[in-house]
Formats: sequence, C-alpha cells, structure tokens
Amino acid sequence: MKVLVIGSGAREHAIVKALGADQAVDAVIVAPGNPGMDAVALCEPLPGGVEDAEGVVELARRHSVDLVVIGPEAPLVAGVADVVSAAGFTVFGPSAAAAQLEGSKAFAKEVMAAADVPTAMARVCGTVEEVGDALDTMGAPYVVKDDGLAAGKGVVVTDDRAEALAHAQACLAKEGGRVVVEEFLDGPEVSLFCLCDGTDVIPLAPAQDFKRVGDGDEGPNTGGMGAYSPLDWAPPTLVDEVVTRVAQPVVDEMARRGAPFSGVLYVGLALTSRGPKVVEFNARFGDPETQVVLARLETPLGGLLHAAATGGLAGVGALHWSPQHAVTVVVAADGYPAKPRKGDPINGLGEVDGVDTAYVLHAGTAREGDGTLVSAGGRVLSVVALGDSLSQARERVYEAVGKVELEGSHHRSDIALAAERDELHVG
Repeated sequence: MKVLVIGSGAREHAIVKALGADQAVDAVIVAPGNPGMDAVALCEPLPGGVEDAEGVVELARRHSVDLVVIGPEAPLVAGVADVVSAAGFTVFGPSAAAAQLEGSKAFAKEVMAAADVPTAMARVCGTVEEVGDALDTMGAPYVVKDDGLAAGKGVVVTDDRAEALAHAQACLAKEGGRVVVEEFLDGPEVSLFCLCDGTDVIPLAPAQDFKRVGDGDEGPNTGGMGAYSPLDWAPPTLVDEVVTRVAQPVVDEMARRGAPFSGVLYVGLALTSRGPKVVEFNARFGDPETQVVLARLETPLGGLLHAAATGGLAGVGALHWSPQHAVTVVVAADGYPAKPRKGDPINGLGEVDGVDTAYVLHAGTAREGDGTLVSAGGRVLSVVALGDSLSQARERVYEAVGKVELEGSHHRSDIALAAERDELHVG
C-alpha cells in the first residue's frame, strides 16, 4: 500500500513514522512534509498549500497511491477530501460537511443537542451586546470561543470580563465572525480519538494535553505544549462511556443528516463532578496527543486508516497497545505563541538519540541553503519518550529536551507532573 500524507507538523511526522513501521505500507509520500519527515518518507512540494485540492490529486495520481491521509483541519474544512475522493482516491478524513464539527463550534453544539450529548451550556453570539449578556448569564470563569478555525488558539478562559469581551470583539471583527460563550466545566480534561467510517466507531487510547504556554497552566492558550498517555487515573469505564454517549450518537446523527463522518473524531472532554462533558470536537488527529497515542499503538496504522476510509471498521478486531507510558514535550520558539521568532539554528538533535526510547518529531523546522536546520514556526519540535512508568517516561523526555539547542526556546517543565504525583482525581 502506498500512502500520501498531507501536512507538515509533528502530528503528520508521528503519522508518517507509524505508517513507516507498518509492513503492509510499501511507501509513504508526504506533502509538503518537513526536514524530519524527509529522512523517513518522500517529501513532495505542494506549492498551492495544503488546501490545494487539485495539487493533492496530482500528487496522488503521479504516485498511484492507495490511500490519502489529510492531517490538518484547514484542508478538511475547505473540502479537499471531497475533491480527492471524487477523483477516485481513497481518503482518510471527513468531507467538508462532516468537518463542520470542527469548522463551526455552533454547528457542533447543534449536533450535540440533536444527539443528546452531554456538553456545556452555550450561547452563540453575533454582536458584542449578545456576548456581554451571555457572559453575565454564564458567569466567571468566562469561556469564549471563536466559532471558526483558530489553530488551537481561539479560546479564552478567564476571570477577567474585559479580557473575555476583548477576545470576543476580535473574533466578531472577522468576516462572518461569531463566538460561542459557554459555561465553565470543572475537572481534568481528556482527549479521545475515535476512528469512524461513517457507521462504526473504534476508540484509541485516551491522552491528556496541556494548552497553556506556561507551567501551572499559566499564560495564553497555545496549540498544545505537551501530552501523555495512558491515563492511569481516569475511570476504567471512560472510553466505553464516551463511545456510547458521545461518539456513536454523533456519528449516527451525522449519517442521519446525510453527512456521514469518516476519519478521526477527536473528542475533547472535561471529567466534571457531574460526569464527562464534551468541551470540543476536532475532525482530525490532535497535536500533540497524536505523538503519544501513536507511540503506544502496536496495531499497524495503515490498515486501520484504510479500514476507516473504506467502511471496514466492523471487521477490525481489538487494538493492541504497548503497556509503556509515553510523554511528549513541545519545544517552542522564542516569542511563541504571540510572535514566534524564526530562522534560529537547531542543534543537539543527534544527542537525543543517546537517550533511551527518546526521539524527535519535527513541527516548525526548515533547511537553509547550506543545510542548516532552523526554526520555522512557533512549535518547533515534539520530543517523545517512553518508559515502564510515567516517572521514567518523564525523566527520559526531559533529559532528551535538555539536549536540544535552540536560542530563546522554551518548554513546559510540568507535563504529566500532576499525574505522576497522583494529584488528578475525578468527581
């Protein structure tokens, strides 16, 4: 099987790495990829960007691929999967209609209501006056979400009403701008990826990520600063409950609407004192959770993705998982998330190989003309390590992070620390 992966981040690097370990996968092509993926796959340029559907079709034809995997959310919402599928290729990723579960938070709330999915109370607002009224109704902490795509940075959670209102105003200033104001959900958050084929659902292992830029969950939201899996503190019935109460009803509702969901349904949850509630949906693998979930997946990934893309999940047996713990820590550029600096040389990656089980997934990197590896984005690298215990995985990943040399870079030092200390409790 030949697989074409669309994207250039650490999520796609994790997918490419897992596909490369699948004996049923003969070749992996990635567009546009990054310097890290270039060592394990054929990187092809995509001059029109990841939303260039015809460019993706041309690549798929040129390489006679058997499966196209679309990584990022923007091309899915833009309908790239529809065009590639119409050209006769098997695509892992939802249609534009189904991807609205991520493309519009208001639409997601509508679907959840129809499917009787537990979630936060919310109001969709199109004016500043409506936002102000909703903030007063919901009360602090205030939760304000951009209705559309915002690269993981469209949400503000704050006790400061003025800050919440200012974020809403910035979102409303966009063409067709709307915001969703929600009640705050207490309890730890969990991410669960569910593979879907339009009818059936197979859950992967849950993970937990860290959105705030600083230790102790301080500072602004980011695209994610780290993650870990498994979650030993989570209720053993959680995954089955989420499939039964959330994922399957949503897949059924989307099919009823004539927009069957095929691909990954990312379910972001808060384990509140009143039970699990949905914080958000994504229509693709999440970053950085993918890095730790796929690090533990022993079932070959290529066959799983092909089964989801072709309506074959009912024939997939139980998934196999490594008992090890996986932790990833994001190394971010100076100034991230506000104004990340680019073009700084990256050194020390060869030293990471000397740390047991550790490896680096590239996110925002590029090669200079002389071959120098430099930063080219906000989240530059995801460093991953495994261990027989969470403590061992954390020790290894932070030893590996310490090998990376990138001027001005920063990372969180407390990824999975609360779980290691057994400080997370539900209910």
